[in-house]
Amino acid sequence: MTSETRAAVPAEQQAREAEITRQVLDSFGDCTDPRLKEVLESLVRHLHAFVREVRLTEDEWSKGIDFLTRAGHITHDRRQEFILLSDVLGASMQTVAVNNQAYGDATEATVFGPFFVEENPEIENGGDIAFGAAGEPCWVEGTVTDSTGKPVPGARIEVWEADEDGFYDTQYGDDRTAARAHLFTGADGGYRFWGLTPTPYPIPHDGPVGELLAATGRSPMRASHLHFMVSAPGLRTLVTHIFVKGDELLGHDAVFGVKESLVKEFRRQRPDTPAPDGRDLEGRAWSRVGFDIVLAPDGA
Repeated sequence: MTSETRAAVPAEQQAREAEITRQVLDSFGDCTDPRLKEVLESLVRHLHAFVREVRLTEDEWSKGIDFLTRAGHITHDRRQEFILLSDVLGASMQTVAVNNQAYGDATEATVFGPFFVEENPEIENGGDIAFGAAGEPCWVEGTVTDSTGKPVPGARIEVWEADEDGFYDTQYGDDRTAARAHLFTGADGGYRFWGLTPTPYPIPHDGPVGELLAATGRSPMRASHLHFMVSAPGLRTLVTHIFVKGDELLGHDAVFGVKESLVKEFRRQRPDTPAPDGRDLEGRAWSRVGFDIVLAPDGA
């Protein structure tokens, strides 16, 4: 509660409101899980402080409950409205920051997003994740090392992205699997695959989160990016993206996910430029990008 708000609320009323908070905090006295107790008590203190600070009306409270209810109704196994809400409020990136403290030159993490799917096809090094998704071919290559520079063989790399129309496979309403796969690094820690040159796209904005963005004058657009999740025994799992250098949305990403170290140059190639693996690109232009990944120790 600000000093101005406090001054406008009679002392007796302030005491009554504080007593409610005390009663709720006391209700957790028999909780045997110390971490659960810590989290819930802090949540209650901050939530009650928010209600008091803005002097939340009962109508506003009702609309908030309705918003969350509608977010639940639109959520299913292929759409997660609550992750979107967390993303656009910056809670996702704040959680990422708290849980991925800087460690040497380890690659920076960013938001997970709502479009990851556990089950996805495996490809060999040099394979193609597109599986028929529309878009310009893009050759992606790099190495995975630990923080001492030692190559990490057998690291699992999950990759997923939107097609050239700005849609993930899960948004099409059928059972397609496209523009996503996983692969493993070789003995030298190297990896390579064909993907799609990333393009900007809007996060789903046909639900409550979209209404929130519209009401606050915010754009639903995300900067062009390609998702990675990289894991290996004894090393901290990395969830990150790479972004396209020169994208005009880099400074206006709807979920605050852009970090300068993750902006990479996607070098455009003429149609007559030979592909690095000899692939016949049938006269199409393509791009290529390098992304070397450094994993921090587990628990760092």
